Amino acid sequence: MADPSSYRPKPGQIPDSPGVYKFRDEHRRVIYVGKAKNLRQRLANYFQDLAGLHPRTRTMVTTAASVEWTVVSTEVEALQLEYSWIKEFDPRFNVKYRDDKSYPYLAVTLNEDFPRVQVMRGAKKKGVRYFGPYGHAWAIRETVDLMLRVFPVRTCSAGVFKNAERTGRPCLLGYIGKCSAPCVGRVTPEEHHELAEDFCDFMAGRTGTYIRRLEKDMMQAAEEMEYERAARLRDDAEALKRAMEKSAVVLADATDADLIAVAEDELEAAVQIFHVRGGRVRGQRGWVTDKVEAVDTSGLVEHALQQLYGEEAGDAVPKEVLVPALPEDPDAVSQWLAGRRGSQVSLRIPQRGDKKDLMVTVQRNAQQALGLHKTKRASDLTTRSRALEEIAEALGLDTAPLRVECFDISHLQGDDVVASMVVFEDGLARKSEYRRFQIKGFEGQDDVRSMHEVIGRRFKRYLQEKERTGEWEDAPAPTGPVPGPSSPGAPAPAEPAIPDPGDGPREDDGRPRRFAYPPQLVVVDGGQPQVAAAKRALDELGIDDIAVCGLAKRLEEVWLPDDDDPVVLPRSSEGLYLLQRIRDEAHRFAITYQRAKRAKRIRTSPLDDVPGLGETRKQALIKHFGSVKKLRQATIDEIREVPGIGRKTAESVAAAFAAAAPAAPAVNTATGEIIEEDDGGSTT
Repeated sequence: MADPSSYRPKPGQIPDSPGVYKFRDEHRRVIYVGKAKNLRQRLANYFQDLAGLHPRTRTMVTTAASVEWTVVSTEVEALQLEYSWIKEFDPRFNVKYRDDKSYPYLAVTLNEDFPRVQVMRGAKKKGVRYFGPYGHAWAIRETVDLMLRVFPVRTCSAGVFKNAERTGRPCLLGYIGKCSAPCVGRVTPEEHHELAEDFCDFMAGRTGTYIRRLEKDMMQAAEEMEYERAARLRDDAEALKRAMEKSAVVLADATDADLIAVAEDELEAAVQIFHVRGGRVRGQRGWVTDKVEAVDTSGLVEHALQQLYGEEAGDAVPKEVLVPALPEDPDAVSQWLAGRRGSQVSLRIPQRGDKKDLMVTVQRNAQQALGLHKTKRASDLTTRSRALEEIAEALGLDTAPLRVECFDISHLQGDDVVASMVVFEDGLARKSEYRRFQIKGFEGQDDVRSMHEVIGRRFKRYLQEKERTGEWEDAPAPTGPVPGPSSPGAPAPAEPAIPDPGDGPREDDGRPRRFAYPPQLVVVDGGQPQVAAAKRALDELGIDDIAVCGLAKRLEEVWLPDDDDPVVLPRSSEGLYLLQRIRDEAHRFAITYQRAKRAKRIRTSPLDDVPGLGETRKQALIKHFGSVKKLRQATIDEIREVPGIGRKTAESVAAAFAAAAPAAPAVNTATGEIIEEDDGGSTT
């Protein structure tokens, strides 16, 4: 625990202008980001008597080891910079909302030549128009099915579309009138794009125009005695009306607005958002967060606005945003929202009428969401705490291991030997810190030696980071040889196997550095030999404050270094269950990487060795001949017939296949099948 006075800036150093500040811990990680109209006044609040601070603020300032700030010219710039830094550094003491589910959207891919209507989840893509989010994917499909009668936009996948183009026959939807069949040229790209735009306009709330137009056309067709066409137009209008009925009118003035409500207690907060377009509720979503910082309702609203609109632009930001409490600086937030939208945005608290009544409904949803979340999570928090305590007790640790790293080795009969490192913090996976290794020090299968190499490489990088930041200047030198090419029996290159832009020396900018933070517990997948190898690697580096254990699959026994007998945890133990989950995750991560490497090796082709032959001409060769097998049998003159292939290149291609000709057919050892290359270069 740090003393805030040890890093408190001198009174004259802090400016009294607007800005954004960062607190860092002893590892230089950014743990909190905040903004202020007056940096001097705001930062002074953190360095008062600890007894007068909020408990969460007190925890933050005693965890921090330094503070720094950046001056900006306006409060809007401070808001933008704060959002960017929270997104970039992911500080542990900042409020971060996370969706309680992955909501589906109705998406129209206007960035394609022939736009497609489909259900999408996850991150939004540029050039795609989104509507929603919706509570259920089936609700989207039901609405789309009704609307395709009037707006027959393409809904098929790229593969189905290309197949229809090739065969000249549309899919079933094209035959029954629910697709305009652009794949076979029934409509031009311009006509189909116009259909997609009309579809988007209707979904955006401009519904009356289309229904009135259909009814007018229906009456005209009836007057001209085209009764079949009139009946079809009548059914189309009814379909659109049914689609509209699925979202009831809640605001009579066709308002475009987002309503945000917050439910909170001392520890957690839930946010609910209703998206109203054209007076109708078009989507709903909810977020839940731990209140890791001392924040009131205004602060929660401001954080919600940042997350909700930080990546949005244009019409995705509505004209009105209705909130239960205004942010600390509503003018700056309104300006920021207006900048995202490109026009004025009204940020206010509804006082009366339909909007206030709807806000009550949104608030009720937020209360229910918080209650449901607390019911679900109570057992999870208790279970994780109990599991960590059981592990600490079984292994004789002084404290619960809040950060656990697990290592696993994977290979296929000694080939493509790789290793994985997974990280669990507070009993939860932290996937952003997972790492992968290739075994470089030797050839063949030796799990014990591989484990020694991987542990040595991981913690040698940790020591390098300590030395680089000057945190271990007075630390004792390692007691044994550092693993490396000169260490007999344990060659371990220092660099990780997978190149990464963040893997070399970096500035102290607060971003997570590879291998920079030590765990309290290292778990290896294996028994006594693997545990001994891991402990030996740590001893050689002079690291003696990290516990090591192994989990053997056969009897799920926990092995400790230098112990002849394993620790046997009860089968019902939450600690054993957590160790199994961590071990299984390491195994999954390792085997996924190993299979990917093997697949990449198998997919290699002799064409890869032809100098100057790029991916485009490779594909042209495969497309011309139909398969690698037929290309291998082709003559130089036949290869020259491919556009873009000259005699010299054709001779190089023929020579590459001649040099790579197999002496005997390859055999799949798992099935006994002969492996033939007949599908464009991939081996099956």
